[in-house]
Amino acid sequence: MTSMKLKAGLTAFALSVLLLPPVLAEAREEGEEYKSCIKLTRTQPELAFESALSWRDQGGGFPARHCAALALIGMKKYHIAAPRLEKLAQDMRESGSPLVVPTLSQAANTWLLAGDYPRANAVATAALEIEPDNTDLLVDRGRILAEAENYQDAFNDFDLALRLDPSRSDALTFRAAAWRQLGDNIRAMEDVELALSLQPDLVDALVERGILHRLAGNDDQARQDWLKVLEYAPHTPAGDTARSNLEKLDVRK
Repeated sequence: MTSMKLKAGLTAFALSVLLLPPVLAEAREEGEEYKSCIKLTRTQPELAFESALSWRDQGGGFPARHCAALALIGMKKYHIAAPRLEKLAQDMRESGSPLVVPTLSQAANTWLLAGDYPRANAVATAALEIEPDNTDLLVDRGRILAEAENYQDAFNDFDLALRLDPSRSDALTFRAAAWRQLGDNIRAMEDVELALSLQPDLVDALVERGILHRLAGNDDQARQDWLKVLEYAPHTPAGDTARSNLEKLDVRK
């Protein structure tokens, strides 16, 4: 009745990574134009794309190209956006830009959204070769590996991220789901409880704890967790998962 895959919240998390403050938001003359373009990607991505291409042709450089890629993501054209971000990262590296790794991270997450897990993994690994102790990248690659159902390697990335930064509630949640997939629900519950002690309203952790409660036969506690998800974030992938699990729980009664 509940999904046994480590996928609850993964798409939402990937999207949140892509919607972080833009990787090119530096102090520069093009700053205001860039900010306006990025803002437009979230409301009118088609218009943002056309605007970014025009700006690029007028010498907009990396900021214009980045905005065009994010506009494609806004249009859900992930297979087109991802290689653009990869090429952008390559050109940035050749120019000595310090923004190569954030751009590779976005490319990896876009390949994840596209469902191309091998390519997503390859790009995340390339970024980790540049910054091997980057906890964000480790969590990114762990999520990608989990989507590909490679739970042991996913666990290893989450575990390393937590050794570098034990306060990462997101990594604790993902490691909990990996523990569950690897057959250790006790340690999974320990991780998810710790995640919720650090961030009580973390909806992915509430979804995961609800799954663990359901597997243990604690339907009432599972229901409480999933209802909290609907209270905190009803119109999100985590909310959809909680709603689906609640409906299945009611059917079983």
